[in-house]
Amino acid sequence: MTRHSGFPEFAGLTCQFFNFPLPHSERCVTVIKYENLNNTRISLHCAMTDTSQDRHYTENTRNSLKQVESLLNKLALPEKVIHRQEVPSEDRHSPVDILARKQHLAELRLKLGSLHPADIACILEALPIERRLQVWDLVSTERDGEILVEVSGPVRESLIASMNREELIAAAGRLDTDKIADLAPDLPHDVMHDVFKSLTIEEREQLHAAISYPGNSVGALMDFNMIHVRDDATLEAVSRYLRRFDELPDHTDQLFVVGRDDCFKGVLPLSRIVVNEPEVAVAKLIITDTLQLHPDEKAEQAVRAFERYDLVSAPVVDEDGKLVGRVTVDVVLDFIRTGSENNLLKQAGLHEAEDIFATVWKSAQNRWIWLALNLCTAFFASRVIGSFEGTIVKFVALATLLPIVAGISRNSANQTTAIIVRSLSMGQITRDNARRLLLKELAVSVLNGLAWGGFSGLFAYFLYHSVSLGIVMTSAMLLNLMVGATAGLAIPLVMQKLGRNPAIGSSVLITAITDSGGFFIFLGLATIFLT
Repeated sequence: MTRHSGFPEFAGLTCQFFNFPLPHSERCVTVIKYENLNNTRISLHCAMTDTSQDRHYTENTRNSLKQVESLLNKLALPEKVIHRQEVPSEDRHSPVDILARKQHLAELRLKLGSLHPADIACILEALPIERRLQVWDLVSTERDGEILVEVSGPVRESLIASMNREELIAAAGRLDTDKIADLAPDLPHDVMHDVFKSLTIEEREQLHAAISYPGNSVGALMDFNMIHVRDDATLEAVSRYLRRFDELPDHTDQLFVVGRDDCFKGVLPLSRIVVNEPEVAVAKLIITDTLQLHPDEKAEQAVRAFERYDLVSAPVVDEDGKLVGRVTVDVVLDFIRTGSENNLLKQAGLHEAEDIFATVWKSAQNRWIWLALNLCTAFFASRVIGSFEGTIVKFVALATLLPIVAGISRNSANQTTAIIVRSLSMGQITRDNARRLLLKELAVSVLNGLAWGGFSGLFAYFLYHSVSLGIVMTSAMLLNLMVGATAGLAIPLVMQKLGRNPAIGSSVLITAITDSGGFFIFLGLATIFLT
């Protein structure tokens, strides 16, 4: 048992703080005892805390969020009760209330201190702005930079806005240069200027290089925290060199070997250092036939290489053959996750990532562009229907069947687009096989059109007892499925040709084409064969 008395006395009230370790466990019970000088009143507050420093690697983030929200509710509860009961201002904060608040704050700080920065980032993103800032103030300032790197862009903006200039400089100054480059777009220019001046000459060059590369390039993913050795060294010298480090950089599965002119020679896996004799030269053990990335390459190429060859790290070599950095698997996974999230948001019509607790005005602005585009396509489709108003008046049944023709074709086209976008991302579509792929998709649409168009035609016949209407329904379904297949293939290919992301915007164009085309084909055939 340990005993502390870290809280001061209030109006004759003393506080004692006891920690009781639990046997065969990494947890302890904290008991806070309040008593006055006459020993006439005692209050006990108990809290279960976790003393394990590694628990944040396995703890469920959702459970951590619930615990943080519970502690925030405990902090807010006395103020709500006081406000509801209209307690006089001089009686609002009794010594016991003050000490209880200190206890809850201490528990919250202890909880946040046990979490990984990524977990804290998830918690901050899930809290309303006022509570987010309350938790942010309780986080250790030494971890500010790590957490800022982990949170999403909109949440990062709200946190940076609450920090003063000195706090931002201190937070960025504790990070590696590649992490500073990630924060650079969101930091004020004067803060970045001071951070840049505080770096060494080598770090300045690294930061300048990292910022200069586009966000979708290998250079933007590059990490400068790596270990390289000379090819004329022995394994014994390499082992002595490695023992000088307190710890190796994360994801170090191999050492990068360079010559006297810093030109990249190959890689030396750590396993070869372990199983070979110390006097063996590095030059005899290096792997020269290894993957080399270039800073100006597209990041997607690095992602495919890591997936194809199961890499943990890969060297980045410039046009002169010199080693400039490395790319690690954790950065690749972050890039994949971020890209997938952004694509999903943009497919839904969101201009950018959005803080779920952002203001109503800002959220509405973020969604205007897509809504405006959808409104334009809907107006166009409505004018197509309006052109056949006379036909619809004579055959009211056409109005009930219109959504079927358009909806089936839209779904089929979206399926084609999904396959094409995936194939494009994996580099499987070329100019030679694009024509063959179009013929294949048209054949699929014909088969589906005959099967499901025939079913829809029979449905229309049994519903309205009209053979002509059933034939029109089947023909319209078949033709519109062919239109959808052509659009589903052509739109992603054209967008990629124009340098646009084929996964973004394709759905709106496909909807416009299949809806307008389906209405025109169906009503046009009905006008020809039914009137």
